[in-house]
Amino acid sequence: MSASSEYPDRGSGRSDGGSSAGEAASRVADRARTELSGLGRRSGEGEAPHRAVELLGRVGIVGYGLVHVLIGVLAVQVAIQGNGQADQQGALATIAGEPFGFAAIVVVVVGLVAFAIWQGLAAATGFRWTSGRERLQKRVGAGAKAIAVLALAVVGVRLLVTGSSGSSAGGSQETTAGLLALPGGQVIVGLIGLVVIVIACATGYTGIARNFSDDLDYSRLPRRLRRPVEILGVVGHVARAVAFAVVGVLFGIAALHADPAQASGLDGALKTLAGQPYGVVLLILVALGFAAFGVFTIAEARARRI
Repeated sequence: MSASSEYPDRGSGRSDGGSSAGEAASRVADRARTELSGLGRRSGEGEAPHRAVELLGRVGIVGYGLVHVLIGVLAVQVAIQGNGQADQQGALATIAGEPFGFAAIVVVVVGLVAFAIWQGLAAATGFRWTSGRERLQKRVGAGAKAIAVLALAVVGVRLLVTGSSGSSAGGSQETTAGLLALPGGQVIVGLIGLVVIVIACATGYTGIARNFSDDLDYSRLPRRLRRPVEILGVVGHVARAVAFAVVGVLFGIAALHADPAQASGLDGALKTLAGQPYGVVLLILVALGFAAFGVFTIAEARARRI
């Protein structure tokens, strides 16, 4: 159980255990200082430079969540039927194939760019309400999320311009082949795999420790949904960690054998899972985890406070 208590209201301005008047006054003072530090920057909240960026960013979070729900659906399709592209590209292509899909992709891309700006500013100068190692970790996390959502926005733009979202596996293999051709290429690819595994571990820890709750104001959600949303966050982060770990291992194998065909993105990682003993069951569990992360992220669009 995390420090978020039975109902995770961290950041909501409430105390579940009943704090003293002095502690309550201290929290009010801290919040006042935070708000005063933001005067002149914008009328919204958190690190977004303008209220419009915040609102568009929240739309982007919803789009990010929807993509993960679709990845989960596509992964189940891979597990059961053995076909489909279970990654961001496949999810966006699925959206584009629906009525009004083009307009939906445009909205998602604009929202993702706005959210990336929001998180980029948070990475550069944000999280002034904390300090030290915790602030550094949060800024690094915000920067990583900015890069991730920008990458997804680029996939969306490619889909809008060319009509094709590409393939994560093909892109990974082409990039790996180019890196392996460089002096020390195997070491470089191996380091990439190691970095991805570290990210997987950090993602898993974030889920297990429920650190994601630090960035949410659960009071914005109906009380009956607060605990389910937190559980979805735990399950979703752990499932993504498993998928990232497989991607990292595949890059490591590619480095060891100097074979770019071994490297793969998310789609290839999920299909690798499916090929293992009891792989169909494992893949379905990971797929449900991705869907859980997507639903959590959609809820996050309302509850996120930074």
